[in-house]
Amino acid sequence: MSVRFSEDVVPLTDLKVNPGRVVKHAAEAHRPVLLTSRGRGVAVMQSLADYEQAAEERAFMRAVVEGLADLDAGREVSLSEAKARFGLG
Repeated sequence: MSVRFSEDVVPLTDLKVNPGRVVKHAAEAHRPVLLTSRGRGVAVMQSLADYEQAAEERAFMRAVVEGLADLDAGREVSLSEAKARFGLG
């Protein structure tokens, strides 16, 4: 999901004039929109659905990294022990 500078960079004045168009673009393109002021990036806007999906993906990846770190550190349990802990025995 990379920004297409020809389409996804919007000055704040354009957002003020037609916010619906900018929101619609972010939702339909499934890419973040970079908002600028005086030629400098000041904020990023994206659709709520895309934001939630990205947040879920980040949380999943953090859990995977933590799990791999636990394995490297020797912090692991057998499947039978895990089932017992969660009452799935």
